Amino acid sequence: MAEENEGYIVEFVSVGKSVKVTAVDPVSLKEAVVIGPVSAPRKQLAELAIRKLHYLLNKSKDQ
Repeated sequence: MAEENEGYIVEFVSVGKSVKVTAVDPVSLKEAVVIGPVSAPRKQLAELAIRKLHYLLNKSKDQ
């Protein structure tokens, strides 16, 4: 995966011992959400959310 987030908006919200990470594609306005432990590296959680967003964007293209 590329080092850059490819123009996606990534938001982190701490909820207790968890963090909710949302990746949003500003063009299609589709979003993907993942939840992980607060102790996980932010970069790793962001990459996971972006991979999930890529999956959702590709899935909608196929339909």
